[in-house]
Amino acid sequence: MSEKKRTKVLLFYNPFSGNGMFKNNLDQIIGRFQDKGFQVVPVRAAHGLAIDKAFEEMDQSMYRQVIVAGGDGTINVCVNAMITNNIELPLSIFPVGTANDFAYYFDIPLDINSMVDVAMGEHYSFADVGVCNGKYYVNVAALGRLVDVSQKTDPNLKNTLGVLAYYIKGVSEIKDLKPIPIKLTTDDQVYEENMFFMVVMNGVSAGGFNNISPDSDINDGKLDVVLFREMPIIELGTLIGKVKQGTHIEHKKVLSFQTDHLIIESPENVPTDVDGEHGQELPLEFSVLHNKLRIFTNGE
Repeated sequence: MSEKKRTKVLLFYNPFSGNGMFKNNLDQIIGRFQDKGFQVVPVRAAHGLAIDKAFEEMDQSMYRQVIVAGGDGTINVCVNAMITNNIELPLSIFPVGTANDFAYYFDIPLDINSMVDVAMGEHYSFADVGVCNGKYYVNVAALGRLVDVSQKTDPNLKNTLGVLAYYIKGVSEIKDLKPIPIKLTTDDQVYEENMFFMVVMNGVSAGGFNNISPDSDINDGKLDVVLFREMPIIELGTLIGKVKQGTHIEHKKVLSFQTDHLIIESPENVPTDVDGEHGQELPLEFSVLHNKLRIFTNGE
């Protein structure tokens, strides 16, 4: 089918993300696309069911792109549905969630008109997709007691204070930290550690920490593992300061490495979080889909 007939745009949006800014601008967004001759097909986020049905019924040859508006959790739902349904259209991100870590990597603007400008452009970057126990993720899988921070943070507080809400909740949780025995197995090495917290990163930032994995490259075919070993709480406070600056990787209490295959095991029940939502129970097995996504960028 001719490219000139790709006049549709699927818009998957979460009306509850952030402070409602996107929902309030929905008519303006649809209008701008219509002015350019595109028909916007909106799909409201509803536990993934609506987007799965939309992709199942989609004739890809009629669509220019998929747009996802929300935070990392909404992007996660969209990407899982895209891959499951073999949707290979390019993806535009409207970062209207709380932390927007995946969009941060691509320097996507935060005002609505600029987001639309990027989505209407022709500049792309490729992105890997992480795989965890057969499910896909775009930015981060986190393990340890601190993952409860995101899950326990009041949604109203998140919408009002944004990333600051995570920090406030995190401070209240530190006093209860206890080390967790963990075993990490790659194709060529085994690590056995007592950890407080760890991340398996595809992106660079997580929970508003912009450089928690400063050496990550989102399209290198590798996942970046950063593990924070057991340490005195006072030392952890100092290390968090280094994390904010992105200078923590060489710290003696930090284990970091890259891999394209990883198995994580523990004798304990370990809280997990994937792209800001509840994750699966251990054991976890990770792999990578290299350059699986094509992301609209501003080209600068």
